[in-house]
Amino acid sequence: MSKIIVQRRALLLGSAAVALAPVSAFAASDVGKPAPAFSAPDSNGKVWSLAELKGKVVVLETSNQDCPYVRKHYSSANMQTQQREAAAKGVVWLTVASSAPGEQGFVTAAEANELTRTRNAAPAAFLLDPQSKIARAYGATVTPHMYVIDASGTLVYKGGIDSIPSSNVADVPKATQYVRVALDQVLAGKPVTEASTRPYGCSLKYGNNAA
Repeated sequence: MSKIIVQRRALLLGSAAVALAPVSAFAASDVGKPAPAFSAPDSNGKVWSLAELKGKVVVLETSNQDCPYVRKHYSSANMQTQQREAAAKGVVWLTVASSAPGEQGFVTAAEANELTRTRNAAPAAFLLDPQSKIARAYGATVTPHMYVIDASGTLVYKGGIDSIPSSNVADVPKATQYVRVALDQVLAGKPVTEASTRPYGCSLKYGNNAA
């Protein structure tokens, strides 16, 4: 085998490792337990808390507009389509920007609103989490990292939005859409069959923002 082929394979393997969250990040799952409480303002100044959403099914989507994995799902309209499907079923979909100030993915309120407009997105709200409090509470490691919380406040799904860990738009229609499936099962009163999957995306940019 030539040296060039070996190098190419090494590069491919390295890229895959970066794209996937470490196994330890999702092996110790909180699925089946009460979802961590949170309270955060949205891009329009309204404060949202999980406690006030009890009785509603909630989706959390960590986002970084400069991440190619996030762009994959927005440029294909996969994310927006699922946001609208969820809203039509009474689900509260919250996009969360948890990057630290100065880090890739950080947005101001005005920038978040502009993103929602230009991406034709339809979350119930775009939450601003610059100290990464929500992301830390949920153990988010990548963007997009997805969570589904049922009406009783129990975390019933955590992981990737779908089953193909790539940034290729062409893979979207071929993938199992884990979040869509999970929502359908929750809304039908059924247990989520794949409640914890491997998240993939860009590493979440926490920075030195602990507080």
